[in-house]
Amino acid sequence: MTATPSLSLSDRALFVPAADTLVIADIHLGRAADSSVDAPIDDGLAVRDALESLLARTEPATVVVAGDLLHSFQTIPRGVERDLAALEEAINDAGASLVVTLGNHDSMLESVFDGETASEYRLADGETVVCHGHERPETEAARYVVGHDHPALSVEGRKLPCFLYGPNVYDGADVMMVPAFTPLAAGATVNGMYARDFQSPLISNVDRFHPGVWDDSSDEPLWFPPLGECRRLL
Repeated sequence: MTATPSLSLSDRALFVPAADTLVIADIHLGRAADSSVDAPIDDGLAVRDALESLLARTEPATVVVAGDLLHSFQTIPRGVERDLAALEEAINDAGASLVVTLGNHDSMLESVFDGETASEYRLADGETVVCHGHERPETEAARYVVGHDHPALSVEGRKLPCFLYGPNVYDGADVMMVPAFTPLAAGATVNGMYARDFQSPLISNVDRFHPGVWDDSSDEPLWFPPLGECRRLL
């Protein structure tokens, strides 16, 4: 199985060539600082480095964050404004514009970000709508790209961030769920989950979704059978 030709996958990110747009989700800036760990890793630096690599590789005109740019609901932890400014600078330096679709964690976003935001964002291809996925979208589309559930696949004892691609699964539309962009997200092991276990209302007939993981050695995604089959195979 391969994804639709109009989509290009990378490590924790999705590129839509027809819209010249890079989509990432669930960055959760401030997650490390908001944790109880005495010496948390610099997740802001890790995210920026990963994003700079993707920008160089895809050269997009637009970067869309599919929700949860921030992590904390009620405060802005130390370093978040610095990390956000670094991300914006990287995107500007790459000649791209930034759009953030609001996630359930982004209640404080307006206090640190004055760029373009939307609850749902239609890409320039006219077919794709990006949203966080925690609520049912109001905009009709042929394809929805969402985040929210932080999907991961357990393969031979390894837990790997994964994409979930469901053709014609939501009111006749395709759904592509992307993994969390933050390296701190352990992820939800989808081959042990059923529809009731997902938080996104766009995931109902989950057995029809194909999981795909990024393979660094081949520099391409590896697609697995639908989850309905994966539970018996993995």
